[in-house]
Amino acid sequence: AGPWGSYECDAPWRLLEGAVGAMRSLEPRPDFVLWTGDDTPHVPNEQLGEKQVLHIIENLTSLIKQNFPGTKVYAAMGNHDFHPKNQFPGKEHRIYNQTAELWRSWLDDTSIPLFRAGAFYSEKLPSPSTRGRMVVLNTNLYYDQNNQTAEEEDPGGQFQWLEETLSNASKAGEMVYIAGHIPPGFFEKKRGKPWFRSSFNARYLQIVQRHHHVIAAQFFGHHHTDSFRMFYSDTGSPINVMFLAPGVTPWKTTLPGVVNGANNPGIRVVDYDPDTLQVKDMVTYYLNLSRANAAAAAWEEEYRLTAAFRVPDGSARSMHALLGRIAGDARDLQRYYEFNSVSYDLGPCEEPCRLDHVCAIREVDFARYDACIKDGSSATAPGTAFLLLSLLSAALAPQIGNQDQI
Repeated sequence: AGPWGSYECDAPWRLLEGAVGAMRSLEPRPDFVLWTGDDTPHVPNEQLGEKQVLHIIENLTSLIKQNFPGTKVYAAMGNHDFHPKNQFPGKEHRIYNQTAELWRSWLDDTSIPLFRAGAFYSEKLPSPSTRGRMVVLNTNLYYDQNNQTAEEEDPGGQFQWLEETLSNASKAGEMVYIAGHIPPGFFEKKRGKPWFRSSFNARYLQIVQRHHHVIAAQFFGHHHTDSFRMFYSDTGSPINVMFLAPGVTPWKTTLPGVVNGANNPGIRVVDYDPDTLQVKDMVTYYLNLSRANAAAAAWEEEYRLTAAFRVPDGSARSMHALLGRIAGDARDLQRYYEFNSVSYDLGPCEEPCRLDHVCAIREVDFARYDACIKDGSSATAPGTAFLLLSLLSAALAPQIGNQDQI
């Protein structure tokens, strides 16, 4: 590996320091920072323990606090931020308790008990937003690799709490961002690979459809890739969008069948309307890892959403229009595909690739996704700033392959 890391490995500490330092240089005084989790390396459970997991979270928390002192940070836990990995319980746990203490300066007093009980919480956005709210979810509870919650209908009562939180936000005239780690739906780089158990996926989709008028946007990670997910009404109208942020870790996924599963490190600045919370624009910055190792490290602008894709903003309507162009125009498809790996995989996205990406973006519902894949040729679309930091994954141990890891 070079001084800045390798596509075969997780991020070395130097890369993490460089990424957070680049964030500070780009936006030294953001309204807030959004951190969507996965902080520990992709290694077998035997190579980590609770103490090591918490130590890594503590180190990264300190790094962010040093670079953004006094800045509000909304942090979510990723599926690797636990021991054993993926096995998050829907009840109080010492890892939740100790993580809450590490993040105490970022959490309101009312959020501490919620976080201890299930690692989710909701808070008003800081000024200048007058009616914005952040909802941070623990979607690791819904992961199909989580055996702790497999037989539960509503792990930790999070679904009921989310419904109540969104209803109360609507009554108060608030708009909401939802953030988390593992997204619903399917992985665009592996056909037929969902993350949630089926019943949890359906419930989440129902909640978004029911409360979409109060949800301004959703921000998730987990994939290491740059993509988005559309949500539609029963009549096919675009009602919401979920943005999937690329990772800082360049690590190549070990999921079988994934081709060119690495990525360049990426970070993102989001420009938003502080009153409506509408996403006005997003700028993704990246480090070309090969070039950094060969010469000098330079975080560069990869693309600006509105300019690269000719959309007026990041609204559901605009992203729906973009999906239509990705599905039907080879140039837009290729541009999206190259950004998907943060300009790592520059090869052509042929028809099977197009189908995988379009169906994953368009169909979060399991049955509709299956129908989209089977239908094939008809897979086209139907009728102020803050910083986003995703998937740090510090490389503090060697990587060993595991087919369920991402």
